[in-house]
Amino acid sequence: MTAPSVLREPPFRVPRDRADLQLFLQAALTLEHLTIPPYLTAMYTLRAGTNRPAFYAIRAVVLEEMLHMTLVANLLNAVDGTPLVANSQFVTGYPAQLPYSRDRITVALRHFGTKALETFLRIEQPEYLTGPPGHPSAAGDEGWTSIGQFYDTIREGVLRLTAELGERRLFSGDRARQVGPEHFYNSGGEVFAVTGLASALKALKVITEQGEGVSMTVFDSDDQIFGEAREPAHYFRFNELLQQRAYGPHDTPATGPTGPVVEVAWRDVHPIDPEAKVAHYPRGSAVRRAAEEFNEVYAQLLCVLEDAFTGDPAAVGAAAPVMLRLRDLAERLYRNPHPDPAKSARGLYASPTYEVTDRHFERARAALAR
Repeated sequence: MTAPSVLREPPFRVPRDRADLQLFLQAALTLEHLTIPPYLTAMYTLRAGTNRPAFYAIRAVVLEEMLHMTLVANLLNAVDGTPLVANSQFVTGYPAQLPYSRDRITVALRHFGTKALETFLRIEQPEYLTGPPGHPSAAGDEGWTSIGQFYDTIREGVLRLTAELGERRLFSGDRARQVGPEHFYNSGGEVFAVTGLASALKALKVITEQGEGVSMTVFDSDDQIFGEAREPAHYFRFNELLQQRAYGPHDTPATGPTGPVVEVAWRDVHPIDPEAKVAHYPRGSAVRRAAEEFNEVYAQLLCVLEDAFTGDPAAVGAAAPVMLRLRDLAERLYRNPHPDPAKSARGLYASPTYEVTDRHFERARAALAR
């Protein structure tokens, strides 16, 4: 078993100054990105034309994670930071250890199924299910026990620094870097500029409540904030798939889902090796070329996002066609049995590996400049 990559976590404290807050927000940006490859893997491994409820549920979550990345980048720009995205330090290798977790959960690139969904539930687990921060159940251990607690720490830092420095001094970043609704394609929620305390707190609220729901409820707050239809938060969308039943309008976390049946065909997937690497595919093979091309196009996606987050907000519109190319490349890979005869005999298929190095970023920038 490959040892999981470990995301560097900021110190267990409330951000103390502007530089500290920038450090925390860059970590949040890295965290939001960490969830996207596992979610895309589960979505892409669904066999074409099957499991439509699962496909659309995961797709909606992926788009909201992209929204979260953009809102965090807006926050970082607002406090005069510079988002780092197109860099090997930003990309997490998989399997990875879930940060801000007492339980040392491993996040792997798994095909759609119960193991993947159980991991997704742990990623999105509401704060009230994890226990208080400080890891009281583990002697001598300190830290956050959920992603929600980490964002609470950032929120407290924003409030303290606003009081200490003044709102105008803290939110002194170049407003031309803000990605707004005119730039972003979306599905659920909207991007908005972060220009002061109110919009910063709103961004943190959207990120946490789309993930784990409004406190002690099943649903997010998009209906209150954006005037959109009320939807289950990410944690509960994944639980609907696992339980194969939708949440009703009056359901709670305690009742579980009691609404209509959600059809899930567990066998209509392409099973994959969760530890697949490009090096596992034969040199010169079509599978290896496709896996390498996928990693190069994924690097292009991150370059597009960094351009959008560091000076050209309109560049975010170029992310959509790049993601379509990624989908096509992924589907090409999943149609191929794994080239290792032993793995193929177990019914495994080839898959993207999301191994992105500085070499991939160099080639990606060259390709985008053409």
